[in-house]
Amino acid sequence: MKRFWLLFSQSVTVFVAAYFVVATLQPDWIRSGAMRSGAGIALIEAPATAPVQPEPGSFRSAARKAAPAVVSINTSKEVRHPRSNDPWFEFFFGNQGSQAQIGLGSGVIISPDGYILTNNHVVEGADEIEVTLTDRRRARATVIGTDPDTDLAILKVELDKLPVIVLGNSDQAAVGDRVLAIGNPFGVGQTVTSGIISALGRSQLGINTFENFIQTDAAINPGNSGGALVDVNGNLLGINTAIYSRSGGSMGIGFAIPVSTARLVLDGIVKDGQVTRGWIGVEPNELSPELAETFGVKATEGVIITGVLQDGPAAQAGLRPGDVIVRVDGKAVGNVSELLTAVAALKPGTATPFAVQRGDAMVDLKITPGVRPRPQRAVRR
Repeated sequence: MKRFWLLFSQSVTVFVAAYFVVATLQPDWIRSGAMRSGAGIALIEAPATAPVQPEPGSFRSAARKAAPAVVSINTSKEVRHPRSNDPWFEFFFGNQGSQAQIGLGSGVIISPDGYILTNNHVVEGADEIEVTLTDRRRARATVIGTDPDTDLAILKVELDKLPVIVLGNSDQAAVGDRVLAIGNPFGVGQTVTSGIISALGRSQLGINTFENFIQTDAAINPGNSGGALVDVNGNLLGINTAIYSRSGGSMGIGFAIPVSTARLVLDGIVKDGQVTRGWIGVEPNELSPELAETFGVKATEGVIITGVLQDGPAAQAGLRPGDVIVRVDGKAVGNVSELLTAVAALKPGTATPFAVQRGDAMVDLKITPGVRPRPQRAVRR
């Protein structure tokens, strides 16, 4: 009995000591749910409980929690004069050589494994990428993969004891929610600005192929790209990407990519080396009274299909020109952007229910999406 009691007391002591170490070094692992993504990446996810209310008049706890995981990104690439290979140009102007083009942005550490989320346009074409943490540690970063369609990129650094941001739920965000934008605007150093969510689901801006932006009035400026948009609990809601501006600075209209989209891109790139998206082979258009009358459809909401690719997934399932897609996998779609995003999120090869209005009747179809073809790049001559 004495031996059993001794063993029990030793086990409790070890457990308490381990808990104390984790609570001291990584308190978010206790407050939030540690888990692994579909690609096996260690992530920290906010608990699905009622949010903690911030201190009145202050967001210090949210900033203190999220800011260490937001990094500065400096890039450089060698740029040669377009006529540097012209002997006559070299004869008159000499060898111009190459010049280093410097870039600046931000990023968010989303895993203790060293994975960093940022924008594709921050690192595109860079020869060297250096990441600077808030504790002044610096490290060379490697590009794991990029997704120009969403303007996201995944980097990786080899450092120990990395601060990691907690992933929030962007699907639960609402207009009017308070948010903070954290990044390195104009290279002045890490900066925190506050505002609210001004709108959700912003699309048709001509920024990316897949647009489902969170709009905010929190000040976002050049250098903030790739930084974090967080809620009042310090949980990541989105990756700051673009601003609307006539002056080059903040005018109170900024856009962030939702963390739900970022997670899909992260898993796809780490697991498969690319993002695999669904595709059904249709030509969608915004539903208008004129198109509804032309095709004789009585629908007032949804996306009208004006063309169907022969032998494509949609055609094989029985979708016709003039059909109006109302729901995809039970989720309502109200415009072309929402349909594009919903179809892209489908798993190729898995039959998915589509609710379609045909004339004045509702039709349920099962469409098995294929893999979205990659866009062909123009050949320069």
